[in-house]
Amino acid sequence: MLEKLTRALTDEKSRDLALVAGGMIGIMTGAKATPLAMFAVGARGLERRWRREHPDFDGDLRERWQRAIEFYDETHQDPTNRVLHTVGIPMIAGGLLGMLAAPRWTAPWWIANGSWTAGWVLNFIGHSAFEKAAPAFADDPLSFLAGPVWDFVRLKDKLAGTIAGAEPPTDAPPPSREAPATA
Repeated sequence: MLEKLTRALTDEKSRDLALVAGGMIGIMTGAKATPLAMFAVGARGLERRWRREHPDFDGDLRERWQRAIEFYDETHQDPTNRVLHTVGIPMIAGGLLGMLAAPRWTAPWWIANGSWTAGWVLNFIGHSAFEKAAPAFADDPLSFLAGPVWDFVRLKDKLAGTIAGAEPPTDAPPPSREAPATA
């Protein structure tokens, strides 16, 4: 078993994912600075690896962000997974903020921890049972940021009554606001 663990941690991607996961677990135990540092080191390693694996990419931050959003969208196609993420990601984000802001082991900290944990459970259920694919952050570390933005935009569009990709062409006449004729 120790040999298997050693082999896994010598693989760059496995090591960086372990640092990211360890950072997240550390936050759940009430620690703050060390887990955030672990997470940052792991995410930075994953980003370096992503850039090596995409030698054709030489864009700026805006283009990198666009790629991350597109990848996130491509890896979240199942409708049930999308709903689980739309619920789960705000729970994760709010839980993280709560755990970082509240003194550990207090009632607000426990509520935040529960939100964080439940959000991750929803996301992992979405990927394992419905999307049948690994979470996007395993292949693109910007997904940790792109995911919440993607979900917020989809939720905003849903609340506004628009569906991404279904907007009318810009040269189409505006929809009629007249009452329908009665016979």
